[in-house]
Amino acid sequence: MTAAAPARSRRTLALAALGYGALVAVLLAVAFGEVADMLAKRAAVAEAQDLLDRLEGRRPPRPGAAGAEERGSPFLEGATVTVAGAALAERVAAAADAAGGHLVSSSVELGASPLGPGFVAVSATIDIGQEDLQNLLYDIEAGQPFLFVDPLVVQAQGQGAALGQMDTEGTEGRMQGEGSEGRGQDGRIQVTLTVHGRWRGAR
Repeated sequence: MTAAAPARSRRTLALAALGYGALVAVLLAVAFGEVADMLAKRAAVAEAQDLLDRLEGRRPPRPGAAGAEERGSPFLEGATVTVAGAALAERVAAAADAAGGHLVSSSVELGASPLGPGFVAVSATIDIGQEDLQNLLYDIEAGQPFLFVDPLVVQAQGQGAALGQMDTEGTEGRMQGEGSEGRGQDGRIQVTLTVHGRWRGAR
């Protein structure tokens, strides 16, 4: 009986140690779960606040935020209005090239805009295939930053008279004078357009 007592005592101590270890493990699991839940809620709140800030136009998406690359900023970027104008001119040139057109000339208009303060405009003359004009307008006006074209004057290459203006309310307007008489000999036309965008300003 004397020898059995230490054995029972050791078993009791072992069971107590196992119970204590199990209790500690449970407490640690609960603590980690609470911390993870708190961090997830904090991240959700930060993401919601970031979305609210973007919707209110206070600042662009945070780098690395979900959807930041897709949405981008609705404003022209640039430390100065001159830089923003140069970026807009590059954007128009890239759109013309992507649509298979040739940029004949372009100029940045940084003066007072009829649209109000903060707007920058680029006037450009582009030689392009008539069927590619719709792609050009879509490329310019779709996505971000928010850009729109107004006015747009179209004429056939080699002809002095303008064919007309296109309705630029969206990219589905139809060109006045469209048809066989509205094309150059090689099916290309010359468009003169003005692209507008809004500069956020120095931050």
